[in-house]
Amino acid sequence: MTIQERPQAAELTTSFVTSDDGTRIAFHTIGHGPGVVLLHGSMETARNHVTMAEELADAFTVHLPDRRGRGQSGPYGDDYSVRKEVEDLDAVLNETGAHYVFGVSASGVAVLQAARTLPAIHKVAVYEPALLLEDIPQLTGWIDRFDREMAEGKVAAALVTSMLGLRLGPPIMNVMPRGLLTWLTGLLTKSEDKNAKPGDATMRMLAPTLHYEGVLMAELADTLDRFADVQAEVLLLGGSKGLPFLKPALSGLEKTIPHVERIEFPGLDHDASGDVSKRNPAGRPEIVAAELRRFFTAAA
Repeated sequence: MTIQERPQAAELTTSFVTSDDGTRIAFHTIGHGPGVVLLHGSMETARNHVTMAEELADAFTVHLPDRRGRGQSGPYGDDYSVRKEVEDLDAVLNETGAHYVFGVSASGVAVLQAARTLPAIHKVAVYEPALLLEDIPQLTGWIDRFDREMAEGKVAAALVTSMLGLRLGPPIMNVMPRGLLTWLTGLLTKSEDKNAKPGDATMRMLAPTLHYEGVLMAELADTLDRFADVQAEVLLLGGSKGLPFLKPALSGLEKTIPHVERIEFPGLDHDASGDVSKRNPAGRPEIVAAELRRFFTAAA
């Protein structure tokens, strides 16, 4: 059962569906045609992929869920795992009748996991899925420190911990004093808070979600072989300037998944699929959307 709200910006309508554990999941819809679900990545909500949705809306009915814990969706709950992500996606697919799914980073690896068990998924496109080929301590061991800093209200320090742990920043971050990085991040978060418009999801608001993205990555680390049973068609996407530690996973998935195609975009980075913003000036969603259009339109 869904609850309809009045149309919002860009002619999106907002609906709600209930996941298996009772959590309410919001999704925003635009367009006409076969259904496509676009799942956002870390430190984002559904509103970060509106441009991509608009690019596809003339040929597809595009659904943009807020992953749990973000936007208008319900909380994570006490037993969060990739299973919850799969159940949430399953609820949206059952409600909308969509058969095509896109995911990026953490949601990308969750989508691939969903494709192993949900027959409704016929085609999957993922942009730099956050799959670690082994449980690398640096990439999963930052969560305890992050949790302590968040509990102490040190949001800027926690954001720096996650960025260093996940190697999200430029190389210069690795040689800058942590105190300086924390101070600069604090200035940025304060500026964003001051200029935020109603409905904006700021870094401060989204910071707690990073714990769960870390949990997801740790849970799925060293699970490459399991994706050999994905029967859906899969499009692997990435940028030449994407995160280096995720490139081995793309190569491994290309060799493991039976029905697969891989494309690397010259000059694009890890956040290329997201809307252009102050936080994401290098976003190129129209380029990524063009490949999604081709892939989802092509005959099986």
